Amino acid sequence: MATTNATPNTVAAAGATGTTTVVDPVVAKIAGIAAREVPGVFDLGGGAARVVGNIRDAIGQRDRGQGIKVEVGEKQVAADVTIVVEYPEQLQVVAENVRHAVARAITELVGMEVAEINVTVTDVHIPGDDDDEAEESRVA
Repeated sequence: MATTNATPNTVAAAGATGTTTVVDPVVAKIAGIAAREVPGVFDLGGGAARVVGNIRDAIGQRDRGQGIKVEVGEKQVAADVTIVVEYPEQLQVVAENVRHAVARAITELVGMEVAEINVTVTDVHIPGDDDDEAEESRVA
C-alpha cells in the first residue's frame, strides 16, 4: 500500500501543486537502515531472510529492508522489525532502542505518525560462533 500526502503549503505557494506518494518498500528501507545503526544489533531478519540476505550481500545487492515489514496508511505507519542481537547485550534494551530509532526515522524522514513498532528478537549472535567458518576436514 502507498500513502498520498498533499505537498506542503510552501510548495503550493510557489505555484506547484500535487501529491507525494511514499511506497512501502521505501519506508521499510528507511526503517531497516535506522535499525541497523542501533548498537547491539547484529543483523535483521529471521533465519531464511538472513540466508537470502547473505547471498544478496555476496553479489553486492544488499536488501536494506530485510527483516522489516511495514503497513503504510494515509497518515500512519506500523512496522514489524525482526532482529538478531549481539551477545551479551540486554535484549530488551536493544529492542527498545530499535523501536525508538525506527520511530524517529519514520517521523523525521517520511513525515508520518507511527502507530506501532513491534520488535522480535529471533536470535543472539555469539562472536566466534559463526556458521560460515569452515570445519576441519576429516580426510586428507
